[in-house]
Amino acid sequence: MIKLKRAYDSASKDDGIRFLVERLWPRGVSKANLHLDAWLKDVAPSTKLRRWFSHDPSKWIEFQRRYFAELNANLTTVEPILEANRKGRVTLVYSSHDQEHNNAVALKAFLATRISRRDKAHPRSHFSEVHRGASFAAKETANARTRLAKKNWKTGDRKRPEAGSRLQ
Repeated sequence: MIKLKRAYDSASKDDGIRFLVERLWPRGVSKANLHLDAWLKDVAPSTKLRRWFSHDPSKWIEFQRRYFAELNANLTTVEPILEANRKGRVTLVYSSHDQEHNNAVALKAFLATRISRRDKAHPRSHFSEVHRGASFAAKETANARTRLAKKNWKTGDRKRPEAGSRLQ
């Protein structure tokens, strides 16, 4: 799961791996206070694109198109984030005041598309197993119940379970 958090908000234990996804260091924040795992400058928009966008919401759609083109041209820059996401939670740290129109929001959308494509291409990947959620847990619960029923039958605690039966 990928979350977003401003650099000015305090870190928490449920943030997982924290990546700063800005080309410039956030003003007034010390490196010690950010609790980062990495600063991924190259995943941020180019200086030219950042200056053109200037956090103008009317340029948002075109900014995303141009930013995605930059990311697609250099996919190795997002690989550390995708790898960390396979292992657990990821937090993208950004410094923008606008929480709806910034490079971290666009990057999260880009990564969601990449993850979705990977999940479709590799349906048995760790990512897809984790996100199957309820059905995966239900199968595991049913298997555990069957094992328990067989164990109880062997020890004489219950009558023999029928094949595929569930305990209530």
